[in-house]
Amino acid sequence: MSPEDRDTSGPSGQISRRHLVGWSALIAAALPFGAAGQPAAAKAGEPVDDGYQQAVWKALTADPAVRSYTAVAGGEFLYRPRQLLVAPPDVPRVLARLRAEGRQVTESPGFAGVSRLRFHQETDIPAVVRTLRDPRQWGGQPVPRVQPHHVLLGFGNIMGNPGGPPQAASALAPPDPARLGEGADVIVGVCDTGIWDRAGNVHPLWLGGSYLPEPDDEDPLYLSGNQLALQGGHGTFVAGVVRQAAPGVRVDPEVALNANGVGDEEGLVAAIGRLTPDVSIINLSLGYFTQDDQPPLPLANALAAVRPRVVVVAAAGNTGTTRKSWPAALDGVLAVAAVSEVGGGPVPASYSSHGPWVDLSARGDRTSTYVHGELHLPGHPILPFSGFANWAGTSFATGHVSGRLAALMTAGGWDAPTAAAVMTSDPIWHPDFGVLIG
Repeated sequence: MSPEDRDTSGPSGQISRRHLVGWSALIAAALPFGAAGQPAAAKAGEPVDDGYQQAVWKALTADPAVRSYTAVAGGEFLYRPRQLLVAPPDVPRVLARLRAEGRQVTESPGFAGVSRLRFHQETDIPAVVRTLRDPRQWGGQPVPRVQPHHVLLGFGNIMGNPGGPPQAASALAPPDPARLGEGADVIVGVCDTGIWDRAGNVHPLWLGGSYLPEPDDEDPLYLSGNQLALQGGHGTFVAGVVRQAAPGVRVDPEVALNANGVGDEEGLVAAIGRLTPDVSIINLSLGYFTQDDQPPLPLANALAAVRPRVVVVAAAGNTGTTRKSWPAALDGVLAVAAVSEVGGGPVPASYSSHGPWVDLSARGDRTSTYVHGELHLPGHPILPFSGFANWAGTSFATGHVSGRLAALMTAGGWDAPTAAAVMTSDPIWHPDFGVLIG
């Protein structure tokens, strides 16, 4: 992160009250709070727990490289300060317009087929984008393709209900020897928080030998000592879910999020680019909202460049609404919602994002491989973990679908697109939740 990207609008590197209020509004919109700012009433089997939500809010407001847009209810999103992403053919017109307005702006290296303009001073980027997207500004010329540099989040519990953190769980039973061929010779790329550097040793039966340990793939996990960051271990958990769904599969973990579960489009594109060329499935248990709910230029470019025999599986999100989350809502990406088990059968999870853009769904509440450490949350006893946890979210429904897709590839002798076509050809289980994957 360059120094200018970490500039703030407040003095001495402090977040201004404007940004604190903005974040409060964003979290209120994204999480299930009532009008009085209290957690919404819990449904059966869903305990109310706002300690995790408070910790998320505190971490986000403390990050000087994040801004929030909250002016339009239901249109909230996060972005990097002072950066504007522009389709290369539109750069000359956009630069000329901005400079004519007296704005100091410089073109700097872009990524994923988009150019990047940096403003020399703190700037209301959403307002700039809104103006540049207004066709009345261009006298019949094509409207330039511009957007903020969006911030993305991991979809554990960082957005929406369930609002609680992971919980310690008993160890998983060893893999069924009869299933060790499921997913054999298939590699699933997991772009997430990375992998715990001890994962293979602590979980030899589930993760040992399933990936190539590389220093730049390691999840930093801890804030200090053994105190876990808010999403430290998220990638290790997802990798375990993938392996439970297909015990013979290999994973390629790459870091796209920090240990608090926060990243951006540039980091995600870079993580996708580092995946082994042999990957068949890319698992993205993360996502974000965009300004005006427009498809994101860099992710659309990056995923369009992925080899044609690779399938991308992405989490729909945990906001409990039909608002599109990206990259899940991109054409050609398998979007995965979550279901809950109630009364012995599946029902749509109240926290899951959903809509006609969702392709598949699976159970979101899962037990998986985790890490060692302690989670400290406001107003709660310290939560200790010793290798396994239970967690809920569309992140984990997505990991399961990626694993089952790998298992289907080996069972049918198919490549990933063929297996995906077979998987999605079943009848829709529930409106806006797609095909249910057991």
